Amino acid sequence: MGQKLIIVIATAILLITGVLLGYVLSQLVLGFLTPNLLTLLGTFSLIIIFGTLYYVLFWEFRRQQSQTVPAGRTPPSRRDQRGPDTHLKNRLVSLAGDATIAERLVDRVKQDYPGMPENWYWEKAIADLESDSP
Repeated sequence: MGQKLIIVIATAILLITGVLLGYVLSQLVLGFLTPNLLTLLGTFSLIIIFGTLYYVLFWEFRRQQSQTVPAGRTPPSRRDQRGPDTHLKNRLVSLAGDATIAERLVDRVKQDYPGMPENWYWEKAIADLESDSP
């Protein structure tokens, strides 16, 4: 809840600051506001506030994404955390010729693609073996 509140408040301030910055810049360009030290410092401070909030928002979004499951990957279910299906395991062992070779192939795939469900690793190892065979 705290992170969402920060995001909502920062977004609101960012929108207000952006509107103010756009208004001040348009008034400067149109000539309705004279460019003096006060208007230049005010415009500069609006730019600093806008940039800082923009950075904080994207930093917060990136931090939230790193805590959640990466995009395009589904979180592993309880079934996937137990181990692979026996059908997949038997198929890979029969293709590899030995259970230890099959385990090494799966371990290599796990190193290349961390964070995937267990069955996915076995399916990938099977697909790799099948694509290598003539």
